[in-house]
Amino acid sequence: MSLNSTAFFHPPYFLLIGIPGLEEEQFWIAFPLCIMYGIALLGNITLLLIIKAEPSLHEPMFFFLAMLAFTDLVLATSTLPKMLSIFWLGSGQIGFASCLTQMFFIHAFSTVESGVLAAMALDRFVAICCPLRHSSLLPAPVVLALLSLVLLRALLLVSPTCFLLRQRRFCQHRRIAHCYCEHMALVKLACGDTRVNVAYGLLVAFLVTGMDLALISASYARILRVVARLPSGQARLKALSTCTSHVCVMLAFYTPAFFTVLAHRFGPGVPAPIHVLLASLYLLVPPALNPLVYGVRTKKLWDRVVVI
Repeated sequence: MSLNSTAFFHPPYFLLIGIPGLEEEQFWIAFPLCIMYGIALLGNITLLLIIKAEPSLHEPMFFFLAMLAFTDLVLATSTLPKMLSIFWLGSGQIGFASCLTQMFFIHAFSTVESGVLAAMALDRFVAICCPLRHSSLLPAPVVLALLSLVLLRALLLVSPTCFLLRQRRFCQHRRIAHCYCEHMALVKLACGDTRVNVAYGLLVAFLVTGMDLALISASYARILRVVARLPSGQARLKALSTCTSHVCVMLAFYTPAFFTVLAHRFGPGVPAPIHVLLASLYLLVPPALNPLVYGVRTKKLWDRVVVI
């Protein structure tokens, strides 16, 4: 068989092995992951239903929160059912097309989540720095346009990673040392020069986080300057308390995200079990934590939950 005829050879399936080095413990590890998935489903679906049903919540902050809840549902559902089938049933086989589809949803909606967090920082900036003009600066059409741009950015940036992988030959072993189809884990199985794939993956990771963290940093720098000028300590505390939920959610999302990205590319000494576990928790902890943080910290939401 000539090289040309196998130029785009794709294996019929890959084999996800789960957590390398913890194959015997995976059965028990699945239980807390399953509990987190249940919390994520219940919490985020509840948030979406409350925001849809309550007219008083139809304002920018809650539109962004609804998008965050939907994104979390997609992220958790894209990964955990397959993880459980690996851990409990030993069913790690996944078709080539299904693997690329899972990879797309994971990376695209991780990008969406980062964009939504940046948009929420912008909303907090407008609410605190321009409270009287909040509704005029961020009316519903502007909010929907921002969310549409966040989705479009994710589609445009992540789609090429799938296209580039489809052009590669996979002549190495088919075993993926991971719980899900992650971009760099697939790139490592490809034959030949994969520098374009690696470079583009890095570009997207740093472009997304760089843009979003720059907007978040600028928003909070301005917020802190405005809060510092408030006349009373009580007023300063009240203004900062409106940002607490957002800061907690950002820390829960960006901290493991940075570790995952950097460990894959610059940290070959990181033990594989730790890397894969953190990469898995990165997609499960924020979806489970976000509705709890916002449900408890946001009075309007908490009042509706208590009524229910």
